[in-house]
Amino acid sequence: MKFVYPILILLACSIAHQVSAGVLNQPNVIILFADDLGTLDVNCFGSEDLSTPNLNSLADHGIKFTQCYVGSPVCSPSRASLLTGRHPHRAGVPGNVGSRPNQRGMPVEEVTLGELFKKAGYKTALFGKWHLGTLPEYSPLNQGFDEFFGHKAGCIDNFSHFFYWVGPHFHDLWRDDHEHFEDGYYFPHLVAREATRFIGERAEDGEPFFLYLPFNIPHYPLQCPVKFRRMYEGVGEPRESYAAVVSALDDTIGKVIRKLDQTGLREETLIVFLSDHGHSTEERANFGGGNAGPYRGSKFSVFEGGIRVPMIASLPGTLPEGETRSQLVTSLDWFATFAKDLGVDLGDRKLDGKDLAPILESAEAPTQHETFYWQLGDQWAVRKGDWKLVKNARDTSGERVEGDEKTFLSNLSVDATERNNIAKDHPDIVDELTQLHDAWIEDVGPK
Repeated sequence: MKFVYPILILLACSIAHQVSAGVLNQPNVIILFADDLGTLDVNCFGSEDLSTPNLNSLADHGIKFTQCYVGSPVCSPSRASLLTGRHPHRAGVPGNVGSRPNQRGMPVEEVTLGELFKKAGYKTALFGKWHLGTLPEYSPLNQGFDEFFGHKAGCIDNFSHFFYWVGPHFHDLWRDDHEHFEDGYYFPHLVAREATRFIGERAEDGEPFFLYLPFNIPHYPLQCPVKFRRMYEGVGEPRESYAAVVSALDDTIGKVIRKLDQTGLREETLIVFLSDHGHSTEERANFGGGNAGPYRGSKFSVFEGGIRVPMIASLPGTLPEGETRSQLVTSLDWFATFAKDLGVDLGDRKLDGKDLAPILESAEAPTQHETFYWQLGDQWAVRKGDWKLVKNARDTSGERVEGDEKTFLSNLSVDATERNNIAKDHPDIVDELTQLHDAWIEDVGPK
């Protein structure tokens, strides 16, 4: 027996080392990225009037994150920060990239998730919305993706696949770098078709894969098959049209998950679901329809409703199931997590995301972010602990922000709604967070 105990201790240490070195154990990875989805707009996150059975099931078989932040409250910079693990300014995309043809985008020297996984020997694909440059040199194929099917501009009509929102109008559907025509087919269904085809091929050849599915809904135009509209008849606008498209998104995601089940890859594939930012209140989106619950703001705002999004991570047999995490986490953290799990050497490349492994393992782990920052134009926010300072905010949910409200301080542990401005009561905190912001923007801004 005196020899058994040292062996057991060594075995326990070995297992602990494996967990700390790579909690995910290098699975296949699918990122499902919704477009303009409200903070609570998945049934299991609190919107009781929605039908999202596939996302509910994903949460039942995974971890639900209730305090996840994205890098920006608008499309392009949020996508850049997810793909690079860096603040949008550091990644060279401080604001939205133009949607007209021949627009520059995210600098090609940025290292993306596509390049990270490709370096680790994965097959990579992007099917959906790019919105990080329309010039050929800014194509996903130049950013680590073996395959691309989708549109490059910020939005398209889902059936003609034309961009109509700024003239002149143009067709915007691509397979790799070749224009592709499939008039009359619902674009999210085409994305699901490509995704299930790709998964089937990987099941046959046995190659590990990274699949990035940035859906273009529930972003306007609010189009979907009629069966989803019938589900919400009588609800009233703008919620009625918006809710129908959210259910169409959930149904489309279900097609992808079922393919994993059919091919036997479900327990070998990490699925991450989140949104690029909060819901839209633009005229093109019927002035709203999304649900941020108690949180102030929406798309374009650095109040909570613009940057706080639902997130789910599911890997049955590896990650806990049916659990919730309330720690502050960010979309940027996935890059850092995968880089560590895959053992990819990034040299001296600076990341702003943090390794999520401790939080994936335990609801008691502390947040990995002492501070976090956002800036869009002259609007910015800093969070340190429970303190959050917002300057020059836009409240796109309809409330006016003026006068003294332009400097807005909250303690989110007391007032997560950001409606009680306590800046005058804590000038020292305002000064501290302002200095943190100034140093941060100097660090990440263009040199």
